[in-house]
Amino acid sequence: MSKQIWKPGNMVYPAPAVLVSCGDKEGRTNLFTVAWAGNINTNPPMVSISVRPSRYSYDLIEASGEFVINLTNEALVKATDYCGVRSGRDVDKWQACHLTAEPASKLLYAPLVKESPVNIECRVREHMDLGSHRMYIADVVAVHADEQYLDERGRFCLERADLIVYSHGDYMSLGKKLGSFGYSVRKKR
Repeated sequence: MSKQIWKPGNMVYPAPAVLVSCGDKEGRTNLFTVAWAGNINTNPPMVSISVRPSRYSYDLIEASGEFVINLTNEALVKATDYCGVRSGRDVDKWQACHLTAEPASKLLYAPLVKESPVNIECRVREHMDLGSHRMYIADVVAVHADEQYLDERGRFCLERADLIVYSHGDYMSLGKKLGSFGYSVRKKR
């Protein structure tokens, strides 16, 4: 196998393609697409997103200190792309994408995307300026899961939600199940 050496770049793909919703005290809300979102910690539950200061949503998050990570699926792929290439300064993305803003349970200003299978309410704990982006480190204060993805025992079956990811310029659906956590060392019955 032969490999080429490229200049340094962000190549941790695929990445989750999420819609982040935010708002401020004046009642302005917005949606924008983030591929740089991730888990940080289990206890307490924490996540991060990275946002360019030039983005319209940057000021909303700065003003409120909160945001919602809304997971996206195949039904939301067009809205996910649109919200990543259009600015909330110029267009109401909620209306343009026919999405519904719902009040969060713990946050004051950032709404949930009703059509998302999972909404993760986040309160900013701290931020780091890292060059082109500001990384927000946030506490997860509530999670909303669409009941249609619960099985008969009440277990959340995220694999039924048709989630999408972003990979080097393309949106992709998640593939088939290859194993489950610990399967490589699990004893056979």
